[in-house]
Amino acid sequence: MAATAEQLKPLLWEPKNLVRAIEAAGVTLWSWNVDTDALAMDDGAYDLWGIPRNTDVKFEDLSAHIHPADRDRVRAAFNATRSIVGPYEIDFRIMLGEELKWISARGQGDDVGMVQRIMFGIFIDVTGRKQAEEGRELLAGEMSHRVKNLLTIASGLTAITSRSTSTTDDMARELTQRLTALGRAHDLVRPVPGQTVAASALLGDLLTVLLAPYDDLGAFSGRIRVSVPRMSVGESSTTILALVVHELATNSLKYGALSVDTGTLDISCSARDEAVTVVWTETGGPEVEEPSVVRGYGSKLLARSVAGHLRGSIAYDWKKDGLVVTLKVDPTRLAD
Repeated sequence: MAATAEQLKPLLWEPKNLVRAIEAAGVTLWSWNVDTDALAMDDGAYDLWGIPRNTDVKFEDLSAHIHPADRDRVRAAFNATRSIVGPYEIDFRIMLGEELKWISARGQGDDVGMVQRIMFGIFIDVTGRKQAEEGRELLAGEMSHRVKNLLTIASGLTAITSRSTSTTDDMARELTQRLTALGRAHDLVRPVPGQTVAASALLGDLLTVLLAPYDDLGAFSGRIRVSVPRMSVGESSTTILALVVHELATNSLKYGALSVDTGTLDISCSARDEAVTVVWTETGGPEVEEPSVVRGYGSKLLARSVAGHLRGSIAYDWKKDGLVVTLKVDPTRLAD
């Protein structure tokens, strides 16, 4: 005969079952003596903080592991917990060598549940949640930036199309072609969900698709000239390179060589054992100067993407007759 809920309920409060539930939830336990500042923690909490088990610790000992940017905030918040009415939750980062973790400390304020001057609470590793939140924020910022750029590009493509056509029908046809090409380039930056084709492209083909919307006379037959060796680019590297080209072409259309009829763009590439070097050279456009303001979101995103995934670098040379951008990439990462 199956046990009833009333019969099962006492099992919930058996110490061994409470321990099982705590471990299943990923919860670790702490207690804090408000007079002596001494902390007691279970084995899971010691492991979470990277401290040898059964070590005598105080809050200041834990503070040494807290990320410097969070340390003062956490110390002030922890000291204020006794005056907080109701439950509290403090999220902060800790450093274990080179590893960064996010921890959530939770408890009851206003001395609720205090026993013999000892308060109780829990630590939870929330690193996964925080990374997911940061990823969503990055994606939202990237998409906002890209939408603004796409609107600017559409305006710029309309302008250069109007200069190269004489009738409204011709303009409509060419503008549609350019916007369609822009859509194909955008798909490279963000592949279609569920895509199963092994993503690998030749560098020359990749540049053809990305730059087609900006070339007045068709891919590389006009003022955009490309000279690259035959080499494959892997799926994730394709995304990063697409971001780079998309950002540089957008800025060129706004301020550089592609913003005027006389401007030209040359892209060359050399491959050596230590690095693949791509050089983006603009000439014939407006006189350029190095920006005096802090780099925008797009430039920061590029630098971080190139340094992170491609293990490379991107450098800008603001020559008066045109911008020169040098991109260096680890060849072993290019095929990834």
